[in-house]
Amino acid sequence: MSHNATHAPDAGALALERLPAVKARTGLSRTEIYRRIAFGQFPAPVKLGARASAWIAGEVDGWIRDRIDERKAVTQ
Repeated sequence: MSHNATHAPDAGALALERLPAVKARTGLSRTEIYRRIAFGQFPAPVKLGARASAWIAGEVDGWIRDRIDERKAVTQ
C-alpha cells in the first residue's frame, strides 16, 4: 500500500515522547505535569505497557502553543 504525502499527518502528531522529554520541553516537574493532568490542564499520557507511558508530541505542542497564545492575549 502506498502512502500519499498530501494525506500524511504532521509527524509530530504521531510521535510519542517519554516523561523526561516532556519535562524538558515544558519546564514542568513530574509532579506538576501529573497535577495538571488531574485538573484537565495538561494532555494525559498514552499507556504503552504495564509500566510505561508516553505523551503524543502533537498534544504537547498544542499545550505549549496555548501557553504562548495566552501570553499574547494578556499583552494585547
